[in-house]
Amino acid sequence: MIKSSIGSEKYKVTHSNGRHTFFGDEPKELGGSDTAPTPEELLEASLASCTLATLRMYTDHKQWEVGEITLIVNLIREEQVNKITRELKFEKTVTDEQKTRLIQVAKACPVSKILSGTSEMIVEIN
Repeated sequence: MIKSSIGSEKYKVTHSNGRHTFFGDEPKELGGSDTAPTPEELLEASLASCTLATLRMYTDHKQWEVGEITLIVNLIREEQVNKITRELKFEKTVTDEQKTRLIQVAKACPVSKILSGTSEMIVEIN
């Protein structure tokens, strides 16, 4: 669970999970102060964190020496459908068979499943 709040500083949001505090903001051209990632960038970072942790768990389990894993996540907003691309790079060479499996594993991370599935969005005022 994340508890978030916004004060009078334009568009800077404070988030806390009880152990960590972090922020979101809007860029200056949208009226923010650009002191933290945008909401879309936080979403991209969430997917990247989940994807990379899942891949590291899998490669460690398989004892595949892939070295550092780098990921670029990009949210592309379009009229009909939003697209999220993920571009993976491995420090060490991976075989075509490993590439096929690693793509499947990346698609199976929990955040990927949430974003690619159907979610019901509920908003309540207390």
